Amino acid sequence: MGQDDNGGNNIEMKKEFFGDLSFEVVILFIFGIFMLIFGTLLFRIHTGELPYTPDSTYGLFLVIVSLQIIALGRTPFGDIRRSWIVIIIGVCTTAAGMIACFIPGYLSDFVRILAGLMLFFGGISLLLQLFLADGKAKRWLAVPGVLRHLTLACALVYIISAILGIITLLPGIAEDTLTAAILLVYGVCIFYLSFCLHRTNTIYPQEEEKILSESAEKRTLLFSVAAIPLQVAIIIPVGFLLVLLGFLLVPVNLGMIPFSPDGQLGLLMVVMAIQMMALGETPAGECRRSWLLMVIGVVFAGAGIFSCVVPGITTGILTELIGFLNIAGGVILLLKRFGPVLLNRGKQGAENDPIPPVLKNLLIIQTILNFVSISFGASMFLPGIIPGMAIAGILVLNGILIFALASAVLKIDRMQSAEITG
Repeated sequence: MGQDDNGGNNIEMKKEFFGDLSFEVVILFIFGIFMLIFGTLLFRIHTGELPYTPDSTYGLFLVIVSLQIIALGRTPFGDIRRSWIVIIIGVCTTAAGMIACFIPGYLSDFVRILAGLMLFFGGISLLLQLFLADGKAKRWLAVPGVLRHLTLACALVYIISAILGIITLLPGIAEDTLTAAILLVYGVCIFYLSFCLHRTNTIYPQEEEKILSESAEKRTLLFSVAAIPLQVAIIIPVGFLLVLLGFLLVPVNLGMIPFSPDGQLGLLMVVMAIQMMALGETPAGECRRSWLLMVIGVVFAGAGIFSCVVPGITTGILTELIGFLNIAGGVILLLKRFGPVLLNRGKQGAENDPIPPVLKNLLIIQTILNFVSISFGASMFLPGIIPGMAIAGILVLNGILIFALASAVLKIDRMQSAEITG
């Protein structure tokens, strides 16, 4: 009995751990991996052993930061009300990062300066808020335990952010080896911060997204509260990514602009890893977050970050992996959705309950998405057979369907909320 009880407690602890793992903690963890990998690679980039793509590196940085802005309203300069204007700003910075990942050479200085400004002014702003605004640091330091660690972790991250901001804004001010060492220390400090934040959320539970439950105030549309679930907030950048990529592939196929497959593949892998670790969403459907899923997410994020920083080494592997995941995921989801229906069709007495219109629309959108996913996966394996323009069309259609899916999910969520409150 004792062993069974301990086993049950361990399982329950694992469920609670991953259930309490907030989106902010996941983003910080991915960000820490990014800095550690970039810092490690920079030593070999400095010696000329490895190639380097600064555009997709800075672009990936902007996309990761923008995801936090869109999902939580947490900017590099502090927490603000997550309104529609904030989401639009986040989408714009996401677009800049994505274009830098996909199309090298056009936004090089812009994304470098934007990333540098975020790091420098963001670090200074957050440090001042920590020690001056509302006596936050003073209150935290007065409580023994994790809050003191959180204060130290925040201070370290903010100070190093400002230092890296100066290095980014003024190229050549520091040797690459020194920059690499600072990046490694920064990565460790971000891990420290993510751990402290998770422990704080566990010990002092609070609603991470109070904004979702706030009623819309009488403000203009752009400044009203964007009361959307986290799942929908993450879907929006994914749909935007695919639509933007599809449109950019048109001039790419016409030979008008260059294209970085490594930046594309790397960004897709990192976004997929964030969805896995934050929501438990995989290409084959939603899964319970577990150690295995987290490890897979870390591997995917690491591979994507490597591809963005160092081009040409993992291109073939990631192409085949993403192609396989899209095909397998589409097939598995179709079998899950229609397999039981086909098996029960021949059984006597089997009755099909009428499906509400909103759920029927959701089912149709998901089914079309699965077929489009299979088509996109096939295009990764057959680049010479499927025309480039057809691939561009598939991506645009995929993105539009994801927006339609987000709209359907939002509608269902509002209906459920209305039923509960009613």
